Amino acid sequence: MSARSVRHIDWSSWQARDRATLVFVIRDGRILLIRKKRGLGAGKINGPGGRLEPGETAEACAVREVQEELCVTPLELEKLGEMRFQFVDGYSIHVHVYRAEDWVGKPTETDEAVPLWFGLDHIPYDEMWEDDRLWLPLVLERRRFSGRFVFEGDAMLDHALELG
Repeated sequence: MSARSVRHIDWSSWQARDRATLVFVIRDGRILLIRKKRGLGAGKINGPGGRLEPGETAEACAVREVQEELCVTPLELEKLGEMRFQFVDGYSIHVHVYRAEDWVGKPTETDEAVPLWFGLDHIPYDEMWEDDRLWLPLVLERRRFSGRFVFEGDAMLDHALELG
């Protein structure tokens, strides 16, 4: 079994099994989120995003995933964070977090996701990953951050969050 706390992991040599992105489109006091239909976090509310393909940059992945999940193209992405997740079952993922304030297209339901708009003061944290309430406010404030998290299934066991 993997370590159950952030301090028991050698992050200097840690390698993620997957690399992925999350994109948060925020404008006019609202945020565009999705209800995931499949994959990691299915059923939860999150930002659109997904795994990088071989040879793909994180920014290219961010745009592609939003296009695939919501039929919109985010414009002028701003990278705000990086997060490293280690699950006790051995799975690991390195996530690049972006913010956009404009897009082209109309958010449309796909076989991957249902688009959902929320007021910034009504974000449904109870239906999201447990760690989101720690760092999503930083995205809203345009603050740069990095985080390390240890999960067992859906439960966050430990975390370290740094502003930068």
